Amino acid sequence: MSFVVFDDVGVRAPDGRAILDRFSLDVPEGEAVAIVGPSGGGKTTALKLVNALRLPSSGSVRVAGRRTTEWDPIALRRSAGYVIQEIGLFPHLTVAENVALAPVIAGWPGDVEARVDELLELVGLAPADYRTRYPHELSGGQRQRVGVARALAADPPLVLLDEPFAALDPVTRFALQGEFRALLERLRLTAIFVTHDLREALRVCDRVAVVVDGRVVQTLTPVQVRTSSHPVVRALKEASGL
Repeated sequence: MSFVVFDDVGVRAPDGRAILDRFSLDVPEGEAVAIVGPSGGGKTTALKLVNALRLPSSGSVRVAGRRTTEWDPIALRRSAGYVIQEIGLFPHLTVAENVALAPVIAGWPGDVEARVDELLELVGLAPADYRTRYPHELSGGQRQRVGVARALAADPPLVLLDEPFAALDPVTRFALQGEFRALLERLRLTAIFVTHDLREALRVCDRVAVVVDGRVVQTLTPVQVRTSSHPVVRALKEASGL
């Protein structure tokens, strides 16, 4: 069953330029799909369509069987955790307060403090050591872990990630890729992961959608990526050292 479906989606800029053009992609429930491709190809725009931060000019995007235009936008955004490169933690709030925001807003039925501790443990941050720290007291990798914890805090069925590890050093980035893949498998989450790094896409995701000029030109498993002769896939493999 597809949890997210892009059906011939078009998005145009105010000047009429096509950002996405007949963009079609199915994301099955419980699967992680990476969107990769050259810069300016519409990857981030596609991601923003899923939680209605942008709306399609043509075609449709469906989440859990409903068009995004049929959802209440707030309810839709609460159903999808969102992780970005800049993380977006509130600097005046502690780690625990940042993670608690989503469950408090969503009316979490259980103990929010216990939920915060559970999530911090899940992303490898001991609550006793990190609960009361502020973002400026954390390393880049620790802040990104808090960002992942916050995205998962209200138990969303879907996670959207936009270059979440791009600003980290290679060692930390590699470690977080493995940790996040383990989280996806453990929690059986549906995820859409935008990245420019094909090696990262193969490490984290089940399938890779290759986007060129606003259109999906190939959707491949990791094995198919390694044997693909498509010129864009070849260029991405070379850039990623594959």
